[in-house]
Amino acid sequence: MRKLIYFVAVSIDGFIGDRSGDGESFMPFVDEEFLEFLKTEYPETIPVEGRRLLGLEGLENKHFDTVVQGRGSYRLALDTDITSPYGHLREYVASRTLDKSPDPNVEIISGDVVGKIRELKQEESEFDIWLCGGSKIAGELRDEVDELVIKTYPVLLGAGMPMFDGGAGAESVVSEFELDASRVFGNGVVVRTYRRKR
Repeated sequence: MRKLIYFVAVSIDGFIGDRSGDGESFMPFVDEEFLEFLKTEYPETIPVEGRRLLGLEGLENKHFDTVVQGRGSYRLALDTDITSPYGHLREYVASRTLDKSPDPNVEIISGDVVGKIRELKQEESEFDIWLCGGSKIAGELRDEVDELVIKTYPVLLGAGMPMFDGGAGAESVVSEFELDASRVFGNGVVVRTYRRKR
């Protein structure tokens, strides 16, 4: 069965961006060493526009063939007139406000997002599913996440969008993961991979 992997950038204090979800404060840390890591280990997580600017259009997918994100995360691309930020993947956007997709490569999930993820997990594929963000969809899919790949950037945001937003009145539930791998970069970025304990 395919896995849902939350591959996400986060500050030391656990925020994936400011209150609007903008993670621009992480960009200065995408230096040559870290970009090489992304190119060789997770090339499919580099958006189409980044691939074009860096001359990386030919990179093949290594881990994912499908990306799922929330409306807020997708809005960051739409605000720059990009309707298919990850056109080299099948794209799904969970939204209760978007009734029609602005791009033929993007499918809107307007109903049961958990059910859709369970359906995608059952597909026959050598690739997994990338949960791109943001925090609300991550909160909804918390129990479906099989692995976490957390790129921790050496900054404190103080406030912002948490990794998982369970919504008002959400109960605290402990889910255990075990550390599978860890890598430290010269610029202070730490990438840790965790697998859910079964």
